[in-house]
Amino acid sequence: MQQIAKQTGQLVAIIGPGVLWIIVFLVLPSLYLISIAFLSNDPYGLPQLPLSLHAFRELAGFGLLGWSPGNLYTLGRSLWQATFATILVILISYPIAYYIATRPVHLRPLMLVLIVVPSWTNQVIRAVGWMNLFSPGTPLANLSAMLGFTEPQMGLFPSQFAVVVGMVYNFLPFMVLPLYAAFERLDHAQVEAARDLFATPMRAFVHAVLPQTLPGLLAGTVLVAVPAFGMFVVPELLGGGRSSMIGNLVARQFADGANWPLGAAGALLMILATLLGLYILRRAARRLSSEREMLL
Repeated sequence: MQQIAKQTGQLVAIIGPGVLWIIVFLVLPSLYLISIAFLSNDPYGLPQLPLSLHAFRELAGFGLLGWSPGNLYTLGRSLWQATFATILVILISYPIAYYIATRPVHLRPLMLVLIVVPSWTNQVIRAVGWMNLFSPGTPLANLSAMLGFTEPQMGLFPSQFAVVVGMVYNFLPFMVLPLYAAFERLDHAQVEAARDLFATPMRAFVHAVLPQTLPGLLAGTVLVAVPAFGMFVVPELLGGGRSSMIGNLVARQFADGANWPLGAAGALLMILATLLGLYILRRAARRLSSEREMLL
């Protein structure tokens, strides 16, 4: 009994501070935020009793002047931009991770550092850098005008294009690193076997490479898609109010809009969407893993 009590005490001492930190700085603020979503809004925008679902009605577009689809457009734009940016990040990260994993061992750490270094800079500074690159008169803006994508003397921002580029740039390291770790454990014998069986490069990738790198892909997708859905800085600066996402909507309600219950309802929607996305990815991972076991 003394040994069990000692081991229990050691376990509590090890995990206790971490659990306490999570409860104080994550669980309790989240519960407080969720409770605000079910309160009424006073004349100053602060939450007050009685309990109400008015914030969710407002989030769905119902207001004093009737129904407006603006908030639903914002939600749809958030889903589209986050999904599109995640797909682009995956397509760009796969060849980068494979290239790094196939380089000499002494060069790999340097290449990984070069991938990660931009994320050491503040996100606002990086967004401002893209604003300068996309400004009117810059080579990128002139090339876009020459190809007919934009009007002459107009920049590439504010636009959804600039927002997607900024998001891809910000989240690229979060996909490259998990994929690189997966490529390091890649069994090249399976790839060679697929080639010996006259598989096309695409079929070899789908049947030999993708199943082995699936854990890294799923981990990277979670690290990219979840924060991309609630992105605030990039749409605010590079979108210029034209490509606002759900994160911008929530932030405005706690600041300029002065409607805390509506902001909390939007934050709760983001949490539920994140949990749903994680559940779908987990189910997909289990299904793909079971199918791979059946094939083997």
